[in-house]
Amino acid sequence: MPKSKVRKKPEVTGGSRSATRQQAYVEPSSPLYVTVMLGFMLLGLVWLLVYYLAQNHIAFIGALGAWNFLIGFGLMIVGLLMTMRWR
Repeated sequence: MPKSKVRKKPEVTGGSRSATRQQAYVEPSSPLYVTVMLGFMLLGLVWLLVYYLAQNHIAFIGALGAWNFLIGFGLMIVGLLMTMRWR
């Protein structure tokens, strides 16, 4: 049986491939950013804990009702969204 022709792959120039692999240096986040990020997550957790434990004793938290879940989880989500920008 005859052998099929072997085709050569086109050569890639060095400039285009090295440009895609090279990334710019990104400075790490400041400690203040990390503190605020963790603060939002912990504040949301504390808000929900206070709501469950002291809703009958603190008037304005009891008056918010189910909005406390939005506030607590909203604060935690803000902290989690900040983790995407953390370097």
